[in-house]
Amino acid sequence: MACGRLHNTIATCTGVNFPVLAINRPRKSFMLAKLHTYSLFGIHSIPVEVEVDISPAALPKTILVGLAEAAARESIHRIERALVNSGYHRPNDRIVINLSPAELPKEASSFDLPTALGLLAASGQLPSDRFEQYSAIGELALEGSVRPVKGALSMAIAARAQGKKGLLVPVVNSQEAAVVEGIDIIPVGLLAEAVGFYSGQLEIDPVPFSWNEVQAKFGGYEIDYSDVKGQEMAKRAVVVAAAGGHHLLMIGSPGTGKTLLAQRLATIMPDLSPAESVETTQIYSAVGQLAAGQSLMLQRPFRAPHHTVSEAGLVGGGSTPRPGEISLAHHGVLFLDELPEFNRRTLEVLRQPLESGDITISRAMGSMRFPANLMLVAALNPCPCGYRGDPRRRCNCTPMQVEKYIGKISGPLLDRIDIHLEVAPVPFRELSEQASGTNSAQMRLQVIAARDAQRERFKGERNTLNGRMTPRQIRKYCKLDSAAEGLLKNAMEEMGLSARAHDKILRVSRTIADLDHAATITSAHLHEAINYRTLDRNYWA
Repeated sequence: MACGRLHNTIATCTGVNFPVLAINRPRKSFMLAKLHTYSLFGIHSIPVEVEVDISPAALPKTILVGLAEAAARESIHRIERALVNSGYHRPNDRIVINLSPAELPKEASSFDLPTALGLLAASGQLPSDRFEQYSAIGELALEGSVRPVKGALSMAIAARAQGKKGLLVPVVNSQEAAVVEGIDIIPVGLLAEAVGFYSGQLEIDPVPFSWNEVQAKFGGYEIDYSDVKGQEMAKRAVVVAAAGGHHLLMIGSPGTGKTLLAQRLATIMPDLSPAESVETTQIYSAVGQLAAGQSLMLQRPFRAPHHTVSEAGLVGGGSTPRPGEISLAHHGVLFLDELPEFNRRTLEVLRQPLESGDITISRAMGSMRFPANLMLVAALNPCPCGYRGDPRRRCNCTPMQVEKYIGKISGPLLDRIDIHLEVAPVPFRELSEQASGTNSAQMRLQVIAARDAQRERFKGERNTLNGRMTPRQIRKYCKLDSAAEGLLKNAMEEMGLSARAHDKILRVSRTIADLDHAATITSAHLHEAINYRTLDRNYWA
């Protein structure tokens, strides 16, 4: 809300009558003011101290030091006008503003509010004993209103770790910051409100947080697997993938339901735990993609970048690295439709994150680690025209065209995908049926039961999913009887499977056994897992 030039009170803006300190009547004494704020570094925040020093005897000039980037340097003019338009006096002296630590690049606009408060304090317009107890973040508009900033949740976490009593945040960011327990989140909509709070003349109640209210507002899904007609075999494969956290590749003609199957995968996965929810919310908050008024991410993310996405857009990057699509899909699903249309080099950077569950981006300023614990779901057509093997349409692609099309995807990347699923066209009879088939609730019960079994199995270990089992864990938990060993040996020899594919089959078969509530892996479990290696069976021959 625009406040305009203030005079004796800010009642018209806040509804609360209290005098604005020393408006247009600056004191003659000047001093050094120190306030505390935070700067984003990746998805985490680092404490920053804003120091403001005013020298009345020197040539009038404002100097900003402390490795401030363009966004921070340009804020000086914005802050000065916000002060004047809010009814305060802009010091006409030598002003030195230092952002410490000096070696950390600072490019955010979140320093506006603490800098403005520091100018008022250093010029004698704002005496306060709350600067040590309360930190502040916020961007200022020219009329003095406080605009939202990125990373408010991470900054609240950093403020609590620093032992602060509270944090002043823009009103729009107050809900996400209020998630952090043990610290008061003070919402401010105007520079004058922040001044009133620090001076003790305006008390602002901290923002409360209610998990139940947030769950009711932002939890739940509007889509369901009952929307997908037919494809019961594909739904079974999706259940296996979700139960063990296995990466999934779907192959089929256009219109067979690959996208529908992928979009609904999150609906059958367990709810995000509080820790997972906070970690996911931190990522979205850091890139400014958290919806206004939303405090937490309660739905598992579903990201579907277009095939023209750049390498930096997919894995993250930039001069000051920021998370990419694989981090935005953390604890959720990354869907790559039309997989061969993606740039091959862009796809290759996925190989390491799919194995490790994170991505490290190094720059001269340092290295940043972004989480990327996700389920990859990819889809592709069997040929360039899309109708190879379709009984209803004719394919005119030559073997060379098909080979070139599939050759865009590297073998090592395909090798990292656990389940290869052929999605066949749905017959008219199944499309016209009124029955909905298996729904998300039924599938979710199976997934949760299998994950509970895995949690019990891996108790005390870092990994809790079959799809992330290490070679040592595979040897320990995927023992086969003689019949199953013979079946796997024949499959390895006939299909020419790699050692990684061998481990993938064992991981998937362990998940199938968990879905069957079986303690040991039988030949039936192993046979189903082998059938999920479609691309290893000379599919394009």
